[in-house]
Amino acid sequence: MSTLEHPIFMTSYEFENILIDEMAGNKLFCTFIEHDRLDETLSSLTTRYAILYNKIFVLESPDTDELILTYNIDIVNNNSQNALSNTILLHRKKESNTLYTINALNALIRELNGGLLDTNYRVNWVDHRNTILLTQDGGLRKVHTKIYKIVEI
Repeated sequence: MSTLEHPIFMTSYEFENILIDEMAGNKLFCTFIEHDRLDETLSSLTTRYAILYNKIFVLESPDTDELILTYNIDIVNNNSQNALSNTILLHRKKESNTLYTINALNALIRELNGGLLDTNYRVNWVDHRNTILLTQDGGLRKVHTKIYKIVEI
């Protein structure tokens, strides 16, 4: 069963103040793993990619052994064309530490705006502080998170 196939419940975390969109090719990736694969996955990430800011954020779920790794890479200067399994591209709202996919943002706007998708709708990001917004089975999924550790590379 993949991580995205069942619910994860997490508590809050605080990201350090990192500007993830400073460079055109800078992308934020998120990899879902089992706890016992942390060292193996960290090794694979640092071998495969040049991790920007020399940090990998490891988020935890108190209800499962699953961990969520977030990291920035420069995809323009990346030699590897293959992302790790269970990896997705995310965006980040810095002021609230909200991570989200574009599909989840659209689902959130529809949820908040009576079912209508309006690209001018203003989301109150503070309401989604320290949360990852995902879509699952056609609906919005909100995952509250907590820092397990920050890996300095």
